[in-house]
Amino acid sequence: MLPLIVLCSFLSLFLLPPVNLAAVNDDEYLKLPLLRKSPFPSPTQSLALDTRRLHFLSLRRKPVPFVKSPVVSGASSGSGQYFVDLRIGQPPQSLLLIADTGSDLVWVKCSACRNCSLHSPGTVFFPRHSSTFSPAHCYDPICRLVPEPGRAPKCNHTRIHSTCPYEYAYADGSLTSGLFARETTTLKTSSGREAYLKSVAFGCGFRISGQSVSGTSFNGAHGVMGLGRGPISFASQLGRRFGNKFSYCLMDYTLSPPPTSYLIIGDGGGGVRSDAVSKLSFTPLLTNPLSPTFYYVRLKSIFVNGAKLRIDPSVWEIDDSGNGGTVVDSGTTLAFLAEPAYRSVIAAVRRRIRLPIAAEVTPGFDLCVNISGVSKPEKIMPRLKFELAGGALFVPPPRNYFIETEEQIQCLAIQSVNPKVGFSVIGNLMQQGFLFEFDRDRSRLGFSRRGCALP
Repeated sequence: MLPLIVLCSFLSLFLLPPVNLAAVNDDEYLKLPLLRKSPFPSPTQSLALDTRRLHFLSLRRKPVPFVKSPVVSGASSGSGQYFVDLRIGQPPQSLLLIADTGSDLVWVKCSACRNCSLHSPGTVFFPRHSSTFSPAHCYDPICRLVPEPGRAPKCNHTRIHSTCPYEYAYADGSLTSGLFARETTTLKTSSGREAYLKSVAFGCGFRISGQSVSGTSFNGAHGVMGLGRGPISFASQLGRRFGNKFSYCLMDYTLSPPPTSYLIIGDGGGGVRSDAVSKLSFTPLLTNPLSPTFYYVRLKSIFVNGAKLRIDPSVWEIDDSGNGGTVVDSGTTLAFLAEPAYRSVIAAVRRRIRLPIAAEVTPGFDLCVNISGVSKPEKIMPRLKFELAGGALFVPPPRNYFIETEEQIQCLAIQSVNPKVGFSVIGNLMQQGFLFEFDRDRSRLGFSRRGCALP
């Protein structure tokens, strides 16, 4: 039997036709700025939101056929969101969407209003104002790729205007529902020209309720741009036209002024120099049939100051229930390690720390140090190194895993997770300053510390 994600990809070739593009040359790619919104959550708030997000994501692993499986956005319950300014419709309407590698669906908040004075421009999509809005019909093959409401009317194949309703229920009871449709989007290419992407499939959400999609954790977003591995994600829809890969550089958003991060759709090497791309280290992307959306990698071992920790290799495996493994996720801020590995890491770091332990730790964190009077604490922090399958070594700088939680206090930004009910995560803080390339055709993840220079 084919793995679920392979089956999804195969069937999507027939159910979801490729996106039509205008004014794009073969050597161009799409370049989208990734934005952050302030005020940023505190480290304690980030931890709480990350924990909530991972709890919801862990509830999604269910052995059900892909056409019935809910495509639930993980970003909505996360804290470390990066936003994409998506221009949708004709004439274009600009909306901020969360860029999320942990979900598949592209959806936006919609309004069917006739007198739209109650909605400010840029806060909701108005289908009536777009000449290219095209609702999918219930008998359209793409309608099989999204879950329908429990009380959806039976599809009438003889009616021309029988639409395709969808409904996405979140683990906490939040809901987004509406019509699945196609629309034209306008994006910038690497040459600075505009590209018109026709027939992009997305959810037009007329009913949105619950904390996950409308509360403070959503941080004012107007929808989600799913970049997962499923057939209806933004990356999948555009993939065949742009080399079936995407990449990004997440810059340090604590800098002032914050540098711009970029999401690249296509074979652009992250929009950076070719020599940076040639320095990429690669590790295979794994598939988890019970979690086909996520980008899994195999973590083999961890080193602290060059010393390999004694961690049972089985800690990193994906079990028969779909639990365990390691996910690269743009919507989670901190890093999470399987509990046995976490205990080894924190013990090794504590033994090698050359700074005084803080008298009181920041709530939610297990190891904090006092950096008072130290001009460059990162120079004396213990160094972590992660060995991945294929021989790739991921060596983040200390600022990617020690963060300032209070004045003159820094804490280890790694948390534990029970591998029997969850998975390890390489969050966006750990990814900062690296070029990450998701090569879906070759099923591999590339990364390099070169290539994230300011444009």
